[in-house]
Amino acid sequence: MLRLDATDKGERVGDGYGRALIVALRGVPRTLRHDLLTTARDPLPRQAWFGWLPHGHLVLLAVLAGTANMAAYNHAAVLTAPVQLLVVLQAAALVLALSRPLPAWWLSTTALFLIARIGDSTVGPDMAWPWSIWGIVVHTFVVLLLALRVPLRVTVVTLVITVLSGVVNTVMPTGFPHNDDITGGSLSFATAAVVGASLRISRVARTRLVEQEVLTAEERARRTVLEERGRIARELHDVVAHHMSVISIQAQVAPHLVENPSQELKENLAGIRQNAVEALTELRRVLGVLRAEDQAADSVRHTPQPTLDRLDDLLDNVRAAGLTVDAGTAGERRALAPGVELSAYRIVQEALSNAMRHAPGARVRVETGYRPTGIHLRIVNTPPTRPTDPAAARLSRGPGHGLLGMRERTAMLGGELTAGPTPDGGYEVTATLPTESSEDGT
Repeated sequence: MLRLDATDKGERVGDGYGRALIVALRGVPRTLRHDLLTTARDPLPRQAWFGWLPHGHLVLLAVLAGTANMAAYNHAAVLTAPVQLLVVLQAAALVLALSRPLPAWWLSTTALFLIARIGDSTVGPDMAWPWSIWGIVVHTFVVLLLALRVPLRVTVVTLVITVLSGVVNTVMPTGFPHNDDITGGSLSFATAAVVGASLRISRVARTRLVEQEVLTAEERARRTVLEERGRIARELHDVVAHHMSVISIQAQVAPHLVENPSQELKENLAGIRQNAVEALTELRRVLGVLRAEDQAADSVRHTPQPTLDRLDDLLDNVRAAGLTVDAGTAGERRALAPGVELSAYRIVQEALSNAMRHAPGARVRVETGYRPTGIHLRIVNTPPTRPTDPAAARLSRGPGHGLLGMRERTAMLGGELTAGPTPDGGYEVTATLPTESSEDGT
């Protein structure tokens, strides 16, 4: 029974492959009609190095080849009016191939076939047949221009049709001796087809590689932005969760600090605590998953987030790493919202890290300005005095993703950030973060 089941299964698989093959074979004529019977315009692009010069050379070649072909058939006493027309049309096919390669190939192939039929009883052994030398030259370039712009299968089919058209002329009954050039002409056409197809495959591969590089760069930038946003979300989660926990504890302790608190006060404080707990639960449910996706964050889960109070420690650290830093503060120092303090600290930290990586030996100036409506940061460095030192770059452990992280943080707070080189060759980062004082905000 098992053997019968296996046999039946094999037969079913074979039947499936057979049906698929039949469907594919039935679709071949339709595919060939679509590939070969088209007049779509496909102009030969301008060359990067030579511009339109190759196009002009091909037009000149068409004129010279047509003239030489006329002379050859005139010498063989075959230059009748129909032959003259066909020679002109084949030369024109080379010009047409610059914009419409498939119609040009049909025109050239038809002209070659008809000229051979008309001259069958006249062309002697002193002239190549069924294709003249100049006819082969023109058609070779037509095949080359075709292969440069059509898929490989179309190139193969057109090459086969061209060779078969010549073979038909040679095998048809004739009582006259001819200097057959089927082999030489076929080799010339095949060489053009191979060269053109190879160049096309190489061009397509380069184009796809460039497209892939662009997509990779875009994906890398998008991933960097998402990572930085996730990091910002984790930090804000810590800040907000801390304050919500404090609110909950204060609401729980407050009734014990008042002698004989009223029932209304107890209920209000209990409601505040309940709302704080619910808000904290929702916050952890929405943003806490970011912690689980970042193993590095688990090691610092309970580490307090830095504020501008730790800016002096940051400057001391980078000075110890060899960076020359001056600092200045304008305005009255005041407590800011935790998110603003954190973002300001991270912007300064990332700017200093960039200076250490990309401007070794430069002097850095960090300016912090407290304004009524916000805080202004300016980090500017002088030009580097020595080449980038890999060891110094490794000392930089600033978090984030450079300018992308700075812009994300600034945009989150509704601020403005500008960054760019200075006239003297240094670099400057300026950020303005709108905020209110913590007293006003509570």
